[in-house]
Amino acid sequence: MTTEHASHLNTDPATAASGAHSPGDGAGAEARRRRTFAVISHPDAGKSTLTEALALHARVISEAGAVHGKAGRKSTVSDWMEMEKARGISVSSTALQFTYDDHVINLVDTPGHSDFSEDTYRVLTAVDAAVMLIDAGKGLEPQTLKLFQVCKHRGIPVVTVINKWDRPGRSPLELLDEIEERIGLIPTPLYWPVGIAGDFRGLLRRSDEGFIRFTRTSGGATVAPEEHLDADAAAAREGDAWQSAVEESELLSETGADHDQEMYLAGQTSPVIFASAMLNFGVRQILDTLVAYAPPPRAREGVDGTSRQVSDPFSAVVFKVQAGMDTAHRDRLAFMRVVSGTFERGMVVTHAQTGRPFATKYALTVFGRDRNTVEDAYPGDIVGLVNANALAPGHTLYSDPRIEFAPIPSFAPEHFAMISARSAGKYKQFRKAIDQLDTEGVVQVLRNDARGDASPVMAAVGPMQFEVVTARMLAEFGVETVVNNLGYTVARETDKESAPGLDRQRGVEVFTRSDGVILALFSDKWRLQYIEKENPELTLRPLVAASD
Repeated sequence: MTTEHASHLNTDPATAASGAHSPGDGAGAEARRRRTFAVISHPDAGKSTLTEALALHARVISEAGAVHGKAGRKSTVSDWMEMEKARGISVSSTALQFTYDDHVINLVDTPGHSDFSEDTYRVLTAVDAAVMLIDAGKGLEPQTLKLFQVCKHRGIPVVTVINKWDRPGRSPLELLDEIEERIGLIPTPLYWPVGIAGDFRGLLRRSDEGFIRFTRTSGGATVAPEEHLDADAAAAREGDAWQSAVEESELLSETGADHDQEMYLAGQTSPVIFASAMLNFGVRQILDTLVAYAPPPRAREGVDGTSRQVSDPFSAVVFKVQAGMDTAHRDRLAFMRVVSGTFERGMVVTHAQTGRPFATKYALTVFGRDRNTVEDAYPGDIVGLVNANALAPGHTLYSDPRIEFAPIPSFAPEHFAMISARSAGKYKQFRKAIDQLDTEGVVQVLRNDARGDASPVMAAVGPMQFEVVTARMLAEFGVETVVNNLGYTVARETDKESAPGLDRQRGVEVFTRSDGVILALFSDKWRLQYIEKENPELTLRPLVAASD
């Protein structure tokens, strides 16, 4: 970051202290250098493109590519599954780590399709901040709204990026009004666009009315050069476009739309940046903002109410389990977020859910398909543990004293399908594959005595999860499957006492999920309402809804 950038951004006390490593506070000092965040957006808002643009500005990669190979460009480096490349969507979540301005950035990539909301929810348990990416032409869209509600529920502060300003779109003031009216978040732009949507000339830096002028590069494949001008030079250069930007910025100040750090951290306001991830315009300003304002890792509360400070002994929570990332090595990675202390490769820690020791011999950072061995890690870092078969999302690892963090709830599934192996000779591989994908959380797996182990039922938030299961079973286990959709649309948690009574009802079937939870599936919400009314003695509890 140049002095010009730093002069107005480095107001966060945690940032100011990040360079000072006090004796005996190694984990705490390193934690203050960390910024761990996720990007939330509706599909096609440009999330994967922004992920690459951020890595490009941090000089992790030398050339950016867009999904789907558009204009002859490469596949997005953070997307690795063939389905992701073919469809131009993010299905899996990947952790990208890089250094920027003496800070360590942990960007946890999230699935971009609404069918994978549950996986995104897990990711949001592992971050300290979020970037809400909004399409300048479409404004707030359903998936963005859903994910914002998760952030709000979890107390995650949000930086808003209005993307695709290089294309025709809505007026900036209209977009800000929509954010405030629809989600109650007060936008406080740090930068204001010079030029209307579709004529993106640069950004007015609202702190001092400086002008950042961008120059296009070929295909947006490299960092866009920046020219910094004062207000007089900007007025001479851009004329009416600059004057309009100045007037709108002054209007924002009159209405109190200026950044307040306490209100931002409290989730009441959101810093706003206008950008074009495809052209790499405004991307450096996003990184600068995250470094200056996004919170560093903080203490986390355990299920018993005790608090684990970042400088306390090591602890971590597993938020993602993924296999098949390296087809050459058939391995399985458990991604953990370090909560406290220092992680050292090879250390033996305790698995809270089993009480057993867990050795950490193989630990990695993962950037797309690229892997690097981790020797140590600190609060906020994301570490992949190889062949961690005992771990599942929500599990806790720790060094004494004991700590266990709250489990990650499963979403209420809305789609159900029976799955079986096409060939009976593949049954052993089929069972192994189903168990693995279940543990990873790709789908929820339900069983009952009537259907048996050969034909379990998959439960999912969205039907595309079924496609991922069938594609991975074929690619990784050589098992061709048959999937038959079932006529259920609603699930409720029940108990052993109520299960027999529910099983006798028409349009209801009772299953046990792999974690032991008993679920009753209903044909539709009206059937559920009728049974609840006629049988008030039966236990029926709602699950975490995908919109929570």
